[in-house]
Amino acid sequence: MRLTILGGYLGSGKTTWLRHQLHAGAFGRVHVVVNEAAEIPVDDALLGGTEGPTVLAGGCVCCTAGADLVKALRQLCDRRSQSDDPSQRLERVILETSGLADPAPIVALLQADPILTRHIVISDIIVAVDAAHGLAQLAAEPLGRRQVEAADRLILTKLDAADPAEVARLQLTLRTLNPGAALSGAVMGSATTLPAPPIGTRPADLPALVGGEPAPLLPVRLSLGNDPDWSALGVWLSALLHARGDEIVRVKGVVRTPAGRLLLQTVRKVVQPPEILPTDDSRDGLDNGIVVIGRGFDQNDLRLSFQHFTGVAQT
Repeated sequence: MRLTILGGYLGSGKTTWLRHQLHAGAFGRVHVVVNEAAEIPVDDALLGGTEGPTVLAGGCVCCTAGADLVKALRQLCDRRSQSDDPSQRLERVILETSGLADPAPIVALLQADPILTRHIVISDIIVAVDAAHGLAQLAAEPLGRRQVEAADRLILTKLDAADPAEVARLQLTLRTLNPGAALSGAVMGSATTLPAPPIGTRPADLPALVGGEPAPLLPVRLSLGNDPDWSALGVWLSALLHARGDEIVRVKGVVRTPAGRLLLQTVRKVVQPPEILPTDDSRDGLDNGIVVIGRGFDQNDLRLSFQHFTGVAQT
């Protein structure tokens, strides 16, 4: 059974790209394993139409949730081995990692397991790179560089929202970091031709990351209660991003409103237009909350601020 590891930094567009590939049938008979650092997952709500998915929440599979990943993959291998019809056996597993995961330790973990090495071949590592924010992430985040360096395929996402000159520099920067990786483009998951960088374009001069690793990124779950106040949430989020946008890397959540289940997402200071999701009663109790991922702020202060604006007590 072949395993594809899909990685990329927070907000890089992994799930959007994967949804399109699954809809197009690009991977054949496939099972998706979704890993999220937050205890209450969000991305699995976007993949509800797939077979599964298996959700591993509350830690990254490259470190704290590694045992959960091994257990989940062993179960898939057992199910495949017990299938009476070879034509219906599972062909591929896609592991969508959290935006905080380093692919290299995941590969090492799977190769060290005596059972998985007999049943699974790691076929490729695909890493999504946000065309609009990629250069800034590579300049500031060691993890972003490690993700790029581990990739077999690099996919530049959100090309429609990026400055062409920045895209050109980013392409050359990625080729410098990982000259062996295939490089392609995508908009909303659909393949798009990458323009050739103009003559004279040079890769970004990435700075040395002084002082080692920055402070770790932490997820904070915030509840909106049973009757979310969309207006209050919007005011609070706008104020948060205005005051501390450099510290907030990602915000995402699913909120039930009169218009339907709305997917809310931000990347850095950019708030993406809400997307209406299909009704899914199986997620009762999981919606009406957001996850804020960032560094440099006190989690209790964030909860108190949210409670002040929305009137919903946080635990």
